[in-house]
Amino acid sequence: MKSELKNYSYIFLGSLFLSFGVVSLFIPNALVTGGTSGMALLGHYVFKLPVGMLMVLINAPLLLLGTKYFGKHFTIRSIIAIGFTSLCIDVMVEYLHVSALSHDVILAAIFGGIAVGIGLGLILSGHASAGGSTIIAKIVASKTSIKASSVMLFIDMLVIIAIAILFGKVDLALWSLVSIYITAKSIDMFLTRGPSKKVVHIVSTKIEELCSQIVLHLGKNGTIVQGNGIFEHENKRMIFLVVENGKVPRLKELIQKVDAEAFMVVMEASELLGRGH
Repeated sequence: MKSELKNYSYIFLGSLFLSFGVVSLFIPNALVTGGTSGMALLGHYVFKLPVGMLMVLINAPLLLLGTKYFGKHFTIRSIIAIGFTSLCIDVMVEYLHVSALSHDVILAAIFGGIAVGIGLGLILSGHASAGGSTIIAKIVASKTSIKASSVMLFIDMLVIIAIAILFGKVDLALWSLVSIYITAKSIDMFLTRGPSKKVVHIVSTKIEELCSQIVLHLGKNGTIVQGNGIFEHENKRMIFLVVENGKVPRLKELIQKVDAEAFMVVMEASELLGRGH
């Protein structure tokens, strides 16, 4: 019960972010987002029908079709997410008369993409979907050798091409493409939110001394990994660490002090699960 309450809190908050981004930035500048939401915006520009109503009409049959692929609970949450988003969009346009935050297409593409990305990230965090394009992609991928991501990219490109043809404005299509990219990046950043950290691998002949210094100055979390070198299969040991960005310079100093010949690799930690290693 508690987890479902959390899911729906994410969904409702995400729907508000998504709706506000669409109404205040996308619609006033004739921009589109990706997937079925983009189709609904496209339909609004062509047929002058409410965006929310079009979202329901496009997504409803797809969600019903997708029940067998995603399960009943996911489908119910997605129906509520799409229904609430559609309602919010139409209420903001027809009754609240939310005004445009900007009529600069560049600012609209950037900040509209961020707002929609945060909204979709919240909805996905609530284990739901705000569009049926994922269902189309899933069905096509299950029936063919085409990847689901390729199908979604193809749908987005169709929407972009339609904008360019219908309005005769390539710049609008290109800025819509920019907004789709920003939305995708915003979703990734939101879903992997948390302290920014680095993954560090250290290969050294002085592992024990390094471990002592790391525990003393940076903390206890770390793992020693056993391995073999590819040349003559000599035994090697490596330290695996996840450290905060601000502690990386201190770690470099410790390594240089203990073993100037040590080999160190630093990578981004895009997503972390669990409390330690």
